[in-house]
Amino acid sequence: MQYVLLGALACMISSVAVAQSRLPTIPPDQYTDQQKKAAEDFLAARKLPVFGPFEPLMYSPEVMSQARAMGDYLRYKSGVGNTLSELAILITAREWTQDYEWYVHAPIAAKAGIKPAIIEAIRDGRRPTGMSEDEEIVYDFSSELHKNKRVSDQAFARAEQRFGKPAVVDLVGINAYYTLLAMQLNIARYAMPKDGTPLPRLPE
Repeated sequence: MQYVLLGALACMISSVAVAQSRLPTIPPDQYTDQQKKAAEDFLAARKLPVFGPFEPLMYSPEVMSQARAMGDYLRYKSGVGNTLSELAILITAREWTQDYEWYVHAPIAAKAGIKPAIIEAIRDGRRPTGMSEDEEIVYDFSSELHKNKRVSDQAFARAEQRFGKPAVVDLVGINAYYTLLAMQLNIARYAMPKDGTPLPRLPE
C-alpha cells in the first residue's frame, strides 16, 4: 500500500504521463526488493518519490541509486555553484533536445538568476548575448565539450583560472551527468507534461 501511494504522489508531483512502451514506469507495487530499497533511499535523500529520469533508471536500481547520489552532489554542491550548474544543464538539454530536462530546469535556471534572454537563446540554438564573464566561461566550455567532444586550451585555461581544477572536474561531471539522464529519457521516450512546449528541433 505504501508504494502504491508513493507512486500516485510521484505522478502528481511530476505531472508526467507514463513513459511509452520502451521503458514504461514500473508501478511501485511491482518493485522487486532491490527496487524497493532504491526507492526508499531515493525518498530519504530527495524527500520525493522516484520521478522523471529516475523512473526508467529503476529498471537497473543500482544504476539509479548511483546516479541519484552523483546528482545530489553535482546539482547542489558543485564547485561552480547552483546558478552556473543550471546553465550547464540547459546547454546539455539543448544539445540532446531533451524536452523533459528542459521543462524541469528552465524555470529553475530562471529562478537561480539566469536571464530569460539567455535561456531563450540557448533554447533556440543561438549563442546568448549579455552573459556575465562566468556565464561565458561555462557556456563556452560546456558547448565545446558537447560539440567537439573536448575543449580548447583557451576554454580550459579560462575555466581553470576562474574556478580551479576541482570545479573544472565538477563542470565536466555536470555536463556528463545530465547527458546520462538525457540519454535515458530520450531512449525511453519519456513523456513531457501536457503543459510543456517541446524544444525547437534544430537542423542536424
